[in-house]
Parts: sequence; C-alpha cells; structure tokens
Amino acid sequence: MTFETLGWQGLVILVIFGLSLLIATYCTYAERVIAAFMQDRVGPDRAGPYGLAQPLADAVKMFTKEEFFPGGASKALFTFGPCLAMTTALMSSAVIPFGNAVQFGSTVVHLQGIEINVGMLYIFGVVSLGVYGVMIGGWASNNKFSLLGAIRAASQNISYELAMGLALIAVLMISGTLSLREITFQQASDAPFVWRDIFNWNIMKQPLGFIIFLVCAFAETNRTPFDLPECETELVGGYHTEYSSMKLGLYLFSEYINIFVVSAVMSVLYFGGFNFPFQYEFRDWLASSRGLELVTAQNIITVLGAVGLFAKIFAFIFFFMWVRWTLPRFRYDQLMRLGWTILIPLAIFNILLTGSLITFGIIK
Repeated sequence: MTFETLGWQGLVILVIFGLSLLIATYCTYAERVIAAFMQDRVGPDRAGPYGLAQPLADAVKMFTKEEFFPGGASKALFTFGPCLAMTTALMSSAVIPFGNAVQFGSTVVHLQGIEINVGMLYIFGVVSLGVYGVMIGGWASNNKFSLLGAIRAASQNISYELAMGLALIAVLMISGTLSLREITFQQASDAPFVWRDIFNWNIMKQPLGFIIFLVCAFAETNRTPFDLPECETELVGGYHTEYSSMKLGLYLFSEYINIFVVSAVMSVLYFGGFNFPFQYEFRDWLASSRGLELVTAQNIITVLGAVGLFAKIFAFIFFFMWVRWTLPRFRYDQLMRLGWTILIPLAIFNILLTGSLITFGIIK
C-alpha cells in the first residue's frame, strides 16, 4: 500500500468518524421531531429554521453546564466511564463497508476505515467493551440507583449478546466469512431483474435470524422497550443519574452512535449493504449509452451504493425511534425471560435449520 493510498484511507477514517458524530448529533433532533409527530404536537422549532439548530444549542448547553462530582465518587473512574463508552462506540464503525471502492487513476480507495477478515468479530469485541463504560460510570457515581442501572446493563448485555451471536452464526454458515465486505459482495447479483437481486440478500435466507438479531439490537443499545438500565420510573435516570455537562452528553451520544452502527451492521448483514437492484445493468448502460469509461461508471455506482446504504441505515434508525414512542417498557423479569428462554432457543433452532437447508442444497 502506497503512502498516497494510506493518506486517502486516513481521510476515509476521518470522514467516517465525523459522519458518526454528525449523525449522532442530529439523531437527537430526529428523536424529538418523530416524538412530536407520534404525539401530535409541535416539536423543536425555535433554534434555527424548523429547529435544525437545536442540536447545536444542546451541544452548547452541554459544554457550558457546571461540572459536578458526587460526594464519595471516584473522580478518575467517574470521568473515564463516559469516555470509554464514547470511544468504543466510535471504534465499532471502523470496519463497516459504506461503499465499494472508487478509483482515481492508479489509486483505489475503499469506502471503509479498515478491512480485516474478522470484521464482525471485531465489532462484537468492541461492543462488549462498551458495557464497561456503563459499569464503571454507575459504580464510580457512589449512587445506589446508578449502580443498579449499571448491573442491569451488564446482565442485559450478557444475555442478549448470546442470542445475537447465535443469530450471526447462521449468517456465517451461509457466507463462510467474518469479513463484512465479503458478506456484502456475496449478496450482490447480476441477475436481469430486480427480484432476483433482492432474493440474494440474506434477509430472504435468514428471516428468523434477522428478527432475533433485531430484537437483540434493541437490548444491546438500551432502547425501549429494553431501556431498563436507565428506567426513569424506577431508577431516576439509571447509570447516568449523577452525570451532568459533557460527560452526560458522551453517554447520550454514544447511545445514538451505537444505534447508527447496529443499523449499519444489520443493513450489511441482511439487506445487501451497498448493493442495490440493477446496479450492474446501470453501470453497463452508463458505459455503453453515455460513453463513460468503465472506471467512471463504476465510481458512480459506488456513490449510489453508498447513498443506498445510508438510506437503509436511516430507515432502521427511524424504526428504533418509532418503536420507542409506540411500545411500553418491559419488566426486568420479562426482559431476562425473553432473552434466555425464547431468543436463545430460537437462535439454536435457526442454526440447526440453516445447517439442514445447506446440507440439502436448498440455500447456498
């Protein structure tokens, strides 16, 4: 890899980092707008046109609020907790392929931070570290409610990561790789009509696995109806009860970044990633009918694929917010029962079913 290519990849990493922060920032605005729409009321409309500057006003508020350390709290760990949660959230987006490669002359740039052949394992490892940020923050606050919220978060993550991992195994049985880029390429199709393109996506081969993964994604991101770690009616504010200023902002931002990342992962694993119907036919049409070079036509397809992937991601983010304002919160015993007695047995059944279908050649 040349220094020029390394420079371009460094720029891609910075863009992914910036996009993650920007999307997390405006997810707070989208949450308020969707909540207002669902509840038939006016949302944010004071800061800027249509309230578009509201996230900036919130950021200024977070930065300028008074720093607060509870009595008896461990100051170093109290600060380290939200930093760890934010860092692991940002690290998890590094291996997601947001598009195919673009070529400028002899330089090829992949729209992905880093490509490793164990990308999915990397995401699981980093996400597993994120719960330590919650645990450390809850324990260091020297508050019983915060500690209870942190313990809930840890037990919830352990319970639902098992079912999520088992759901992923069925996808790996079909794809034979842990590389997210390879999984995306395997869902591409040069079939002459649209339905064959969509039938090649893993959602058609793994509908049960996708449902399990989706439910576990809600639990992993602590979103309603699985937001027990920060249950206001029982725990005041949960693990971040004692937090204020930008330390609270880091916890809130990390949650939205996790929503963005898990939406991207589901789009890549089950909905074809940056692939879209008729992409190869459209590329050949651009090259033949419009007289474009094949490299230029492929670059256009890459850009359109990246736009399509972000459309899928935003659709999932909307779904996360829609569910929040639609479904009530589970009780904690219901949450644990769902994870251990329903999702894990279903995920094991899905693995056995997938193995049988592969053995008999029904799916490939």
